[in-house]
Amino acid sequence: MKPTVFIQTNHKQIVGALVAEYSMRRNSRHADQFDVRIMHTKDFPFLASREGQAYLRDGVTRKWRMDDLQSFTLTRFMPPELMGYQGRAVVVDPDVFAIADVWELFSRDMEGAAIMCRPRSGYKEKRGVLATSVMLLDCAKLSHWQVERQFNEMFEMKRDYAKWIGLGYEDRATIKLFENEWNDFDKLTPQTKMLHLTKRKTQPWKTGLPVDFMPPERPSGIPLLFWINQVRRRVFGDYAFLGHYVPHPDPNQERFFFGLLRECVDQGIVTEDLLRQEMQQNHVRHDAFAVLDRTAPLAA
Repeated sequence: MKPTVFIQTNHKQIVGALVAEYSMRRNSRHADQFDVRIMHTKDFPFLASREGQAYLRDGVTRKWRMDDLQSFTLTRFMPPELMGYQGRAVVVDPDVFAIADVWELFSRDMEGAAIMCRPRSGYKEKRGVLATSVMLLDCAKLSHWQVERQFNEMFEMKRDYAKWIGLGYEDRATIKLFENEWNDFDKLTPQTKMLHLTKRKTQPWKTGLPVDFMPPERPSGIPLLFWINQVRRRVFGDYAFLGHYVPHPDPNQERFFFGLLRECVDQGIVTEDLLRQEMQQNHVRHDAFAVLDRTAPLAA
């Protein structure tokens, strides 16, 4: 089996996932040596089987919602099983876009590690939390990743989502770090290898739309914000008072994404009909075609 890039997504982020897939192939000189596979939540029925049920997240309970913007996140642990626990995989979120050649990751020396990734930033970095939104995996060393069983443990209050997603259940000796540039959080520099538009409220293809994701239970570790968020969610609903998506503060990152999307439209990878459907469902900003029209072509 070829090394494979796995891109997570759900119905809300399919355009991002298609552009991410295109970027992996476009910017590699070795595109014939690896596969790219989109993992859609609809392909994993065990996720939907828990709709509306309470699970453990960051020490408190929350209801599982397939309609949440990030209902795909736990599929990032699926690649070893999908690869038959052999070979190498790179797994990325649907808002991660390759600038460098992903083959550089596949071919690098993992020095015996099972997982390579980068730390989270800010408060979570200080707590030792790791970013699993981009990972290089040696699948043969991850046979203990059995996602459906471990997913169900969250609803039995035996496994905490936040600890799981930050690799808190892994032996740290099996994890090594790669350069932050392989998962650059809303940062585009000449050194960036993969751009991760991780700040959901500024994702360029969603500007102006109502927010449709749930904020962290413990934002920035500030107890008062934790309490306010709990009250807001329980009294008014998951997305109440969260406002709208806002423009990305770096126009270059918006131009980069729409430059990739423009090429996808030109090549029929993302059709105009699909974009219109996604706009009607509030998954893509309503002025997307106007932005495409004013976006200059990317360099070859």
